[in-house]
Amino acid sequence: MAFSSSFSSSSSPALSSHSSSGHRKRHKEGKSHKEKDRRILGDLDLQSKEQREKNRSHDKKKQRKDTTAGSASEGEPGEWTSRGEAPSSSSSSSPSRLDPEAETTAVAGADDFLKLKALSDGPPKELKIRLIKVESGDRETFIASEVEEKRIPLEEITIRNKAGEIIRACKGSRVKGKFRESYLLPAFSVKPPTMTSEVPLPREKLYPPTPSIYLESKRDAFSPVLLQFCTDPKNPVTVIRGLAGSLRLNLGLFSTKSLVDANAEQAVEVRTQVQQPADENWDPSGTGQTWPCESSRSHTTIAKYAQYQASSFQESLQVRRPPRHSEPHPLERPGEQKPVGKIIKFGTNIDLSDPKRWKSQLQELQKLPAFMRVASSGNMLSHVGHTILGMNTVQLYMKVPGSRTPGHQENNNFCSVNVNIGPGDCEWFSVHENYWHAISDFCEKHGVDYLTGSWWPVLEDLYKANIPVYRFIQRPGDLVWINAGTVHWVQAVGWCNNIAWNVGPLNAYQYQLALERFEWNEVKKVKSIVPMIHVSWNVARTVKVTDPDTFKMLKHCLLQSMKHIQVLRDQLVAGGKKISYQSRVKDEPAYYCNECDVEVFDLLFVTSESSSRKTYVVHCEDCARHRSPSLANVVVLEQYRIDDSHRRYY
Repeated sequence: MAFSSSFSSSSSPALSSHSSSGHRKRHKEGKSHKEKDRRILGDLDLQSKEQREKNRSHDKKKQRKDTTAGSASEGEPGEWTSRGEAPSSSSSSSPSRLDPEAETTAVAGADDFLKLKALSDGPPKELKIRLIKVESGDRETFIASEVEEKRIPLEEITIRNKAGEIIRACKGSRVKGKFRESYLLPAFSVKPPTMTSEVPLPREKLYPPTPSIYLESKRDAFSPVLLQFCTDPKNPVTVIRGLAGSLRLNLGLFSTKSLVDANAEQAVEVRTQVQQPADENWDPSGTGQTWPCESSRSHTTIAKYAQYQASSFQESLQVRRPPRHSEPHPLERPGEQKPVGKIIKFGTNIDLSDPKRWKSQLQELQKLPAFMRVASSGNMLSHVGHTILGMNTVQLYMKVPGSRTPGHQENNNFCSVNVNIGPGDCEWFSVHENYWHAISDFCEKHGVDYLTGSWWPVLEDLYKANIPVYRFIQRPGDLVWINAGTVHWVQAVGWCNNIAWNVGPLNAYQYQLALERFEWNEVKKVKSIVPMIHVSWNVARTVKVTDPDTFKMLKHCLLQSMKHIQVLRDQLVAGGKKISYQSRVKDEPAYYCNECDVEVFDLLFVTSESSSRKTYVVHCEDCARHRSPSLANVVVLEQYRIDDSHRRYY
C-alpha cells in the first residue's frame, strides 16, 4: 500500500538545546574544512589537552595488558569473531538532549574522527569463524571454518526471521528511492466481515437494541466476562448500568459544586451551539436538514461556566415550553422555515490531569475494573511514555440541554470510557466501525471533512443506506464503553457533567484498527495523536503479549519498522551523511515532523529553528529533503542502537 508523503502544515514544539555553543557566523572563504563543519553545525564539548594525553596513556597500558593476556585462554571449541575494522576510542562524552551541536563534526584529532566514522558506518563488520575439532589417532586438532550466513531476499522476510536476518536482507537489497510498505498484513486481519445488502433492511434491524449490562455487585464489575463482552468486535457499544452503585463510586466529587471548590479558575473550552432536537440538524437558514454542525469556540473558567449552568437551570423552571412534538414535523410543510433554536454554551475539554489539584477525583476512579482505568499494564496508552491530554488523562464536560459532541471516531480508533455524573441524562447514537467508510462518503458529499470537521448525521440518510444506528439514554451513574473504531455522537438531555478518557486494550481488534487509522491519517495528511510505532516498540519492551493474533500483528509492525529504519540508514550512509547517536531519556515524547505531522521514529532530521534561542525542530526525511535535497545543515540523530532493536524484537 502506498502512502502520501506530505501532510497539512502544523507546528510542533521546538526542541530544546542545552549546548553552550550557538551557530557561528560565516567566516571568510579559505578557512579549513574543520572550521567549515564547525561553522555549520556547532562545536563539540572537547576534552582538555591533559585529559586526551591521559586517555592515550591509559589506552597504551590497556593495549599492552590485552597483548599479554591474549594467549592465556585455551581449549574448548566454540564460535569466535574476527573484527575486520580497527576499534574506535573507548572514551566519549555524553551528548545533551536533542542537541545537534553536541553530535556533529569533531575537531579534536584522529580519535574523534574515528568515533564519527563508527557512528556513520554502524557496527563493525564481522567475519564469523567456527572452530571444528578434528581427531586423528591420539591427537586432537582444530581447524577454523568460516560460517556462511545465508542472505534472504528482502521480499521473503517474514515474522519468522530473526533480527539479524532482517538486517542482512535490508543491507543486501539496495532499495532505490523511498521505501514504503504497510505496517499491517491483510492475512492477519481479525475484523468481522461487513454485512452489506442492497435490499432495504426492516426498521427493527436499522434500530438495533443497545447491549446493556446491569451490575448488581462489585464481583460482577470485575468479572472477566465483562471485559470479553465489552471488547467483542460484534459489540460496538456497551452501556453498563448501575456501575457507580455497585462500586460505591462517589460521583459527587465531579459535581459542579465540587469542581468549583477544587479549582474554580481551571480553564474551560466553550462551544457556542444552537439548541435543537437530538435527531435533527438544521442548516443556518432553517429550511432543511444537513450534516455540517458548526460551532464557535471561546474560553472561560469552571467558576464562570458553573454560574451559566446554574442560571440556565433556573430559567428553565420559570419558562414553560410547549411540548416538543406539538406541531407537525417541519419537513412535512415544504417551504416553511423552521425557527432558529436557542443559543447555548457547552463547556468541553476540561483537563483533570493534574494529580495535585484533582487527587481525590483521580483516586476515586481507581475503584474501576483494571481494563477501564485511565492507566493499567494492559492499556497500550499507558505505554506511550508521555501525556496525551484527554486520552491517557481524564477530561470533564459540563453541559446544558442540547450540548452536542459531534460525530467522530476516537483518536486512532481507541476505545473510550464515559461516565455520566448527572443529574441529567445524555442521549447517544452509535454505528459499528464497519460503516465508517459510508459515513465518510456522506460527509464528503455534504462538504465536511470526516476526520477533522464537525458533523451531525441525518438519521434518514443512514437508514436509507442500510446503516444500523444504536440509540440509547445514558443515565447518571451509567458508564458507556465505546469499542474500538465505533462512530458516535452525543447530546445532553438535561443539565449534567461527564468524565471521559481513552483506553487501548491489548487485543488484536484494537491493535489492528489503531494501525489502520495510523496509516489512513498519513494518507489524509492528518496527525495521528497516538504515535503507533513508538507505542508498539514500548509495548514490546515492557509487556508479554500472550494472544497469538495480537503477537503476530505486533511483530509484523516491528519487522516493518526495522526494515524502514535500516533501509533509510543504509541510504544515508551510502550518500555520505553522518548519523549521530543520541539516546532517549525517561519521559521524552515521541516526535512528529514539524512540517507534515507524520510520526518520526528513531532517525530524526533536525534543523535549527533559532540560533539565538538555540532551539531545534524535527523533520521527516521527505520534508528535510524538500528543504535541502542534499540535507545540508540537517543533522541526523539516531535514538536507538541497532543492537537494542535486535534484543527487543521477539
